Amino acid sequence: MEATVLESSSSAFPTALRNVGCERLWAIGDLGILARPLLGLFCSKRCPGEIILLAYDIARALRDAGVPVIGGFHSPMEKECLELLLRGTQPLVVCPARGIEGMRVPAAWRKPIEERRLLIVSPFDPRRKRMDAPLAERRNRFVTALAASLLVLHAAPKSRLERLCSAVLDTGGTVYAPDAPSNAGLASRGARLVTIDALLDRLPAANQFPVRR
Repeated sequence: MEATVLESSSSAFPTALRNVGCERLWAIGDLGILARPLLGLFCSKRCPGEIILLAYDIARALRDAGVPVIGGFHSPMEKECLELLLRGTQPLVVCPARGIEGMRVPAAWRKPIEERRLLIVSPFDPRRKRMDAPLAERRNRFVTALAASLLVLHAAPKSRLERLCSAVLDTGGTVYAPDAPSNAGLASRGARLVTIDALLDRLPAANQFPVRR
């Protein structure tokens, strides 16, 4: 599948990305998905057992409620969540921390792309063929710029993800986290600890939102 290049001068270019200095996007799939209020999903590589159990239930609930989700889906728990979300019908956005020109699209992603409910998008030019830590950090900031709010399943203490959450909260953004003892650190920084039902009450489903310009 070939990638489409979208310049910041295009009327279809997301305003939120212009505000953070992004000048170009590469995309595979329906760019219209970016007009929706997306929930950014994150989880640290190291994840406590109590969060792992909650994460599966949360991913199923988001899928069944039709909540549009965006993420890098790179950590083990994020990958597990993506696998569950792909079984639904809600819009999804995957943001690899590398260029996607010439990318070999996984077989499980092809049908959702054809159904116009999965978008692969990247701000990195084709020369960036391998992910590294700086690219992953830039990718995570890219996701937060596109997301209306964040769901952080767990951010390990003193991790890059914890610092990212603090930066989002310091600028008035909304960060949700599962209500669990291991997320007390996120709560102390201003994240909202929520049950699954409380989270769904705060999020628009795929067919319940105005298009964001």
